[in-house]
Amino acid sequence: MLWATKKRVGLFAHNSALVVVLYFAKSAELAGVRTETISVPQQITSLQLWEEIVKRHSRLAAIQDQVVFAVRQEYVLLGDQLVVLNPGDEVAVIPPISGG
Repeated sequence: MLWATKKRVGLFAHNSALVVVLYFAKSAELAGVRTETISVPQQITSLQLWEEIVKRHSRLAAIQDQVVFAVRQEYVLLGDQLVVLNPGDEVAVIPPISGG
């Protein structure tokens, strides 16, 4: 079972959640994994979430300008958009898709 945890940072409580990150196509190739579980703050901007992922897999930085997330199967663009994550949520890293 996955649980949210509280960490004390200064005077503030900081909630975190274990989420499942799914990598597809080029993002899986660059990350070297198809799935992993990571701990991140429950309230985080989509850009901060991306930065947490890139800390683990620096090669993903190459696709930052084209990548999009899906959180609970809803698209989220990288930026200041606040994402509220629950323990066990799935975050899909969707790279640029080419085709005709």
